[in-house]
Amino acid sequence: MNKFLHKWASDLFPINRSITGKGVRDTLAYIQDIIPKLNIYAVPSGEKVFDWVIPNEWDIEEAYIEDKNGNRVIDFANNNLHVIGYSEPVNKWININELNKFLHSIPSQPTAIPYVTSYYNKTWGFCLSENQRSKLKDKKYHVVIKSKQKKGVLNYGELIIPGKSKKEIFLSTYICHPSMANNEVSGPVVMTAIAKELEQKKLNYTIRIVFIPETIGSIVSLSKNLQILKKSVVAGFNI
Repeated sequence: MNKFLHKWASDLFPINRSITGKGVRDTLAYIQDIIPKLNIYAVPSGEKVFDWVIPNEWDIEEAYIEDKNGNRVIDFANNNLHVIGYSEPVNKWININELNKFLHSIPSQPTAIPYVTSYYNKTWGFCLSENQRSKLKDKKYHVVIKSKQKKGVLNYGELIIPGKSKKEIFLSTYICHPSMANNEVSGPVVMTAIAKELEQKKLNYTIRIVFIPETIGSIVSLSKNLQILKKSVVAGFNI
């Protein structure tokens, strides 16, 4: 099983995921190929779930910071952590002092690229290592983010493995973060392996497994199944 876990993690790691959009669908489709009984659901943008609202989908084509000679000093194509999640589109020349307001780095970890999102507040920005930031010497830079938000859906996956009892054990994992193996890829990979193993067993309890975007996905899943969960769940674990 170990060689499969490593391959799954390697395949899932580079997918540009967020709380909505193609990256989430690609991730769920990959997992469904391994667990064919996984059901994939879609909830439209604008639908109210408890006191939250499903956001628009966010898609990004490319993003970069370019110096005066046309060299891309920061490029989303090299690492999808380089752009703040849900960044608005931008295309302009900007002086370095102003640009610094839209840059995120970690001085105490000079080689690390931080992961920053702004799902619900309109803004834009780039993330880079402190080492990369220290090399920005020009007075002006060309910043480009080709992105858009549009009406779409939020997707999540659910697998129910029946047991002798209708009482349920609830397992969840997140599928919304890109390029961070320990933070997120490990969860869906381990959960997929657990699901494959449990499907071969005779179970006392029914197992409900969900693959969801963090926070908003949890809220969606709960809103769709609240009465069943309140009645049936005897234990829950997040992986």
